[in-house]
Amino acid sequence: MKTSAIVYCENEFGKLDGKVANGLVRHSDKYKIVGIIDSSKSGLDAGEYLDGIKSGIPIFNDFHQAITILDNIPEYFIYGIAPLEPTLSTKEKEIVYEAIRSGMHIVNGLPEFFSDDKVCTDLAKKYGVSIFDVRKPPSKENLHSFTGKIRDVQTPIITVSGTDCAVGKRTTALKLVEALQKEGLHAIFITTGQTGILQGSRYGIAIDMLSSGFASGEVENAILESLKEQPDIIVVEGQGALSHPAFTSSSAIIRGAMPKAIILQHPPKRKTRCDFPEILMPTLESEIEMLEVFSGAKVIAITINHEGMNDQEVENVTTMYEEKYQLPVTDVLKNDCNKLIEKLYEVFPDLRSVKPILWEPQD
Repeated sequence: MKTSAIVYCENEFGKLDGKVANGLVRHSDKYKIVGIIDSSKSGLDAGEYLDGIKSGIPIFNDFHQAITILDNIPEYFIYGIAPLEPTLSTKEKEIVYEAIRSGMHIVNGLPEFFSDDKVCTDLAKKYGVSIFDVRKPPSKENLHSFTGKIRDVQTPIITVSGTDCAVGKRTTALKLVEALQKEGLHAIFITTGQTGILQGSRYGIAIDMLSSGFASGEVENAILESLKEQPDIIVVEGQGALSHPAFTSSSAIIRGAMPKAIILQHPPKRKTRCDFPEILMPTLESEIEMLEVFSGAKVIAITINHEGMNDQEVENVTTMYEEKYQLPVTDVLKNDCNKLIEKLYEVFPDLRSVKPILWEPQD
C-alpha cells in the first residue's frame, strides 16, 4: 500500500518550478498524494487544473487547512517546488518545521539538504520522524565510475532529451514506458532527477548533484542494474538540454547511457530558456544536429510540450513538424504514444517478436 503524502507547492503548482508537484499528481508509484498546498489554486482539483482530468487530489490554501480537512495527517510532507534559487526562506523553513511537529516525515528534492539544518534534525529527533534528502548523493565509496560496459548492452536504450529544462521529458518517458508495457513489452524507466525518485523509480539517481567524475558512471550503473530484470527496452529520462549553457547533466546522460535512439521534447511556444529570459531557445534543427553528432544516435521522434497552445495549435504544429522533419510527432498528454511505438518497432524490429509475458519487478 502506498504511503500518504501532501505536497507543498505554494504559488507554483502547474508552473515550471512546480514540476515536482506536477509530476507527483500525474504519476506516483510510491506515495498516495492526498493534497497539494498552493493558496493561489485553493479549492481546485489538482488533476483537473493540470490536465483537465479530475484526480480527486484537492488543493489546499495552507498547511493548517490541509491537516484540518484531511481525515488523517499524511505520513509524508514533500517539498514540491524546484526553483532555480535552491535555498529556502525563513517562512518556508517554518512550514517544514511545522510539518515535523505534526509528526510527518520530510521528503526534500532541493539541493539544500534539510538533514544539514540543525533545527530540522533536532526537531526530527524530538518528534521521531525522518528526513529524506533525495538529491543528497551517496558517499564517494558508494558511487560508480564509468566502466564502458554499457557498450556491450544489446537491449535498445532510448533517451528522452529536450530543448530546455522543465519541458516534460520525464512525463513523456513515463507515458512511453506505460504504453510499451501495455504492448506486452518489459520496458524499464531510468530516472536521472529528484521527481522520478519521488515517483518511485527503481533505478537511477539525481545526477545534477554529482561531480563530473561520477555522473556518467551512475547513469551507466543504473542501466546495468536494470538488466537483472531482462528488459526488452530501456527508456532514460533526460535533464536540461545538451545546448543549455547552465547545465551539464544532458551530456553525462548521453555519455553514460550511450543511447541507440533519441526522442526530443520541445515547447514550440517557448521563446527563451526556462529561468533564463535573456537566453533564446534553440531551434529544433540545431538541437537535433547537436544531439546526433554528440551521441552518434539518431533523433527518431519529436514530442511536444503544449504550454501556451490550444488543441488546434498542437494539431497544426504536429502536421508542420512531421512534414518538415519527416519524423513522427505527438503530444503524449493530449494524444497517445502510438506514433512513438510504431517508430520504435521500425527502428528495433526485434521488438515485434517479443512475446508478451507476465513479469514482476525484482527488488
